[in-house]
Amino acid sequence: MHLPARTDSGEGVRALTSITMPRFSAAVALAGLFASSAIAQTSAPTRCGVGIPPGERTGYVPLPRGDVFCPLIADPKASRTFASMLRHESGDNLTDAELDIASVGIGDAFGLGRWNGGHAGDGVQLSLTAGVFAQFDLGTSSYDFLNADYVVGLPLTIRRGWFSTRIRVYHQSSHLGDEYLLREPPDRQDRENLSFEAVEWLLSADGGPLRLYGGGEMLFRREPADLGRYVAHGGVEFRPLARIIPLGSLGGFRFVAASDVKSSEEQDWDPAISARAGLEYDRAPGADATARRWGIFAEFYTGPSPYGQFFREKVRLIGVGVHFGGF
Repeated sequence: MHLPARTDSGEGVRALTSITMPRFSAAVALAGLFASSAIAQTSAPTRCGVGIPPGERTGYVPLPRGDVFCPLIADPKASRTFASMLRHESGDNLTDAELDIASVGIGDAFGLGRWNGGHAGDGVQLSLTAGVFAQFDLGTSSYDFLNADYVVGLPLTIRRGWFSTRIRVYHQSSHLGDEYLLREPPDRQDRENLSFEAVEWLLSADGGPLRLYGGGEMLFRREPADLGRYVAHGGVEFRPLARIIPLGSLGGFRFVAASDVKSSEEQDWDPAISARAGLEYDRAPGADATARRWGIFAEFYTGPSPYGQFFREKVRLIGVGVHFGGF
């Protein structure tokens, strides 16, 4: 059987096109409809790994799993567990001190109660979060302990469709490492009793793979007393559903990227920019929506130090880290 397209007049081509194109267009439209439906049915919390299990999506749930607000990928003080190896440069011209450090965090969130909304992923939740963030000097024989920040918070999270918000009251205290105090000369032992409570409010908008968020915080009890009171905070995240390394029934890896910016009155509004990009692993579709994830990220940070005892220093950090949790 010969194709009509072999005719010299071209009428066969037009005839074939007139038959196949409508069918092809209909197939594409139908596929697009199913794809859009699948994306619409995937709530933002499920997409970011803190989704709500099917049995906990209606009414009030005490001690719930999951959350309605996605954790921040690139925030250095987000409550998650991680281990990073970083090149640390500090000083006004970033050459005063250069060393290799390990930055380690242990953190998690515990749901206290959730009032679910009318759609999957919607609702209001109260949780308890806690984390400790420590740094070690890898250039010493004993990996000297440099600094530790302790953070405890009570976040109230709210979601309705693509919009979510987090209102959090939290405490942070920071402590200089004893090995650092022993090795440094007196003029470098400038320990400060950095401790404060703050209230934070973030607004977040999710649109498919993209997320934008912004807000700020106010410190209401501060040590030292001259610590700046206000902080502006915002960022953008990219997390597609598609995996770039599919592993069949084992799940797979997707590309994830994010940038987080903080600007504080204490630092004359000099921005602190944190960026992370890499691969995130999760289990196959149909698995528990709250299943733990892990990822390996390239990391970059520039601006006022995120490490409490060194908050007056300007730093640049470049390296790689492994992160665990529903980030």
